[in-house]
Amino acid sequence: MLKQLYIRNFTLIDTLDIHFNPGFSVITGETGAGKSIILGAINLLLGQRADVKSIKSNSSKCVIEAHFDISRYNMQDFFTENNIDFDDTDCILRRELNSSGKTRSFINDTPVALNLMRTLGQQLIDIHSQHQNLLLNEEDFQLNVVDIIAKDRELLIKYKEHFNAYKDAKKAVDRLCKEIEENKKNEDYIRFQLKELTEAELKDGMQEELERESEKLSHVEEIKTALYSAGTSLNSYESDNNVLDKVKEASRSIIGITSIYPEISSISDRLESCFIELKDISDEINSEADNIEFDPSRLEQINSQLDKIYSLEQKYHVSNIADLINIQNNLEKQISNIDNSDEELDKLKSEEARLLKECEAIASKLTEIRTKASKVIEQEMRNRLIPLGIPNVRFSIKIENKNISEDGHDRISFLFSANTSTPVQPVAQVASGGEIARVMLSLKAMISGAVKLPTIIFDEIDTGVSGKIAEKMGDIMQEMGKANRQVISITHLPQIAAKGTTHYKVFKEETEHGTSSRMLILSKDERTKEIAQMLSGSEISDAAINNAKELLKTL
Repeated sequence: MLKQLYIRNFTLIDTLDIHFNPGFSVITGETGAGKSIILGAINLLLGQRADVKSIKSNSSKCVIEAHFDISRYNMQDFFTENNIDFDDTDCILRRELNSSGKTRSFINDTPVALNLMRTLGQQLIDIHSQHQNLLLNEEDFQLNVVDIIAKDRELLIKYKEHFNAYKDAKKAVDRLCKEIEENKKNEDYIRFQLKELTEAELKDGMQEELERESEKLSHVEEIKTALYSAGTSLNSYESDNNVLDKVKEASRSIIGITSIYPEISSISDRLESCFIELKDISDEINSEADNIEFDPSRLEQINSQLDKIYSLEQKYHVSNIADLINIQNNLEKQISNIDNSDEELDKLKSEEARLLKECEAIASKLTEIRTKASKVIEQEMRNRLIPLGIPNVRFSIKIENKNISEDGHDRISFLFSANTSTPVQPVAQVASGGEIARVMLSLKAMISGAVKLPTIIFDEIDTGVSGKIAEKMGDIMQEMGKANRQVISITHLPQIAAKGTTHYKVFKEETEHGTSSRMLILSKDERTKEIAQMLSGSEISDAAINNAKELLKTL
């Protein structure tokens, strides 16, 4: 329930701080007094787009804040899920708009994204304005009404889960079909590429190994010369240059004195080790020199393989064999998909068909429940519309089959006729403005109990009606307000204004800062005068006062 509304620096409003009561309240005021401004401010709390022009002239910021009592509506989960402080007796929504165009949104003083405020706001207030009568022409609205009365929410959630799975399966089939089509278009080229890469017999590390071998074979003479020179230095046939003989000779000399000079024995051991190591090195050098030979045919073969690898890398825009192997693997998968595509496609189509069958089964249950609910709605609407001055009303709901979609396979149409001689047709096409207003009020009254919105605001829903019909519409809103619900009606009709338990008036006044809109709660006497003025115009007669008092007695 809306407890308090605070508005500052919004269009013509300097400051407005007004408290609201439970039950049925009415708001009256002359055209242009500012009723739509107040609604516009509330709409900002419901996530509507903000316009910097809404800020009052010469002000840098406007603020709209509303306090709600949500203690009857079990909303704690929303606050817990979004990490927002919870106070069920004082839930605060605030929106600020700066002259720079920047807006900020708060729930219980916690900054939030606008879409989160919109989500909460739509659970707190339903504003029915005149343009919402156009909803009668929208299939989604009509289907939603039926679903509310059918109380099929759990089944609808289950259906949507299955439908989403079916959509995913269908997308998988479509995606594979597209891939198959594209692959078949390119099959010859893919096979050519795969053959080219397969024949190259690519292996990890192959390129580096071939490059090393090519480098070695290209410098055989240089390598043999270096090895020969090193080997000759170590073990020359000329005794003066033989390093090994000299080390051996030095070792013998040291060994000869170890018995009389034991301190030198360690050097003797080291010399012996050096001789052994140098002898091994000499033998290995000689062996390497004998083994390495220039093989021009092998070098040509290696360079040919490398040229092929380099050419493939350039062709496929990669820099190493690993990337070429990845491309080869992908090509193999594509060929495998082409060769096995029919089997995979049959499997996916089978899954798609299974999920579609499940969706259709649940959709059929939805149709059954909606059909039963439609009969209830038809009778309820007749019961409500006859007292509202349409004695010969016929209201029926047509349910047609449509392609399966996210809400089932039912196409809903509300059909209406106000006369026995006129066939029923879509309500938005045949009902007058006044009749549409009565149809919408009846629908709202019927579904409001199921939806359990804390606050419902009717913005001139009485357009096109008057007299006894207006009084009956007032009775309906009064009845709605008694069912633990807050109903607020903005009206120009005294018959409806007299039904409210609380009466607010919106008016303009001139101040030293210019024109300003204000809103007040009327006392009993002020209310009598206001209703009398609505009855007779600017000149309030005694008869109008008496009529106003009579209307107020109906409370």
